[in-house]
Amino acid sequence: MKILVCVKAVPDPGPVIGPCDRGLEIRVDHDADMRMNRFDAFAVEEAVLIRQALPGTFVEAATVGPEAARKVVRRAMGMGADAGIHIQADYAGSCDATLVSSYIAAVAREKNYDLILCGVMSEDMMQFAVGPMIAGRLSLAWATSVIEATLNPADRKIHVLRELEGGVRTNLNIRLPALVTVQSGINEPRYPSLSNLLRATDARIQIIASETLPSPAAACRTLSYAYPEKKRTGRVLTGSPREKAEELARILGEKGIRLKAEGDSKKP
Repeated sequence: MKILVCVKAVPDPGPVIGPCDRGLEIRVDHDADMRMNRFDAFAVEEAVLIRQALPGTFVEAATVGPEAARKVVRRAMGMGADAGIHIQADYAGSCDATLVSSYIAAVAREKNYDLILCGVMSEDMMQFAVGPMIAGRLSLAWATSVIEATLNPADRKIHVLRELEGGVRTNLNIRLPALVTVQSGINEPRYPSLSNLLRATDARIQIIASETLPSPAAACRTLSYAYPEKKRTGRVLTGSPREKAEELARILGEKGIRLKAEGDSKKP
């Protein structure tokens, strides 16, 4: 059984978001502090759990991003992945689902994975798109927002429980090879062990320049950045406790909220 886990390196927003002449800009370079996308940690853990249940399973982690992104591959190896792949691209390229899916699909096509696992989305872009686009490029069956997964190697199927909008859940049996994006809560990601971290530090990671892979035209173009618009304002009530209570009751009344007085038996 061969499993590929797709992980993304995301920056902490504080140091990389700053003002410029045009308003705001995102600055992510080789020295930026990057960490593993939290949703992808659940995908890595799920792959390691499958390997524990099925001895002989090989788990490989892959990322697309700048040089600083390599640390998340090593972290995945510290959690238990056997090997790692770093497809080098600038941060803007790692945020374009069209490019990322094309790069990963080109690598995966030659390796014949039985299962590809992704986090349900990335924290920075929140597009939900890379996983399904990889599946589309590789003509794989796929499922998103999976909260339970059971692999049955005998009949080459994976049984998944998906979480849909409104709390609705659905069960699927998917024939391998397949791609699954996992939701947070499917498991509890482990902290990398010291022995695995030491092994990951010394391990060789396959480095691939994105320029050597098939690349469609970029589908995303950044026009501008802006802070979220402030839509609500607070109000501080002044006066005596009675005056503040009466003012609060008046405001709530305007909003259609009826206060139940002591001894009032009527339902609000």
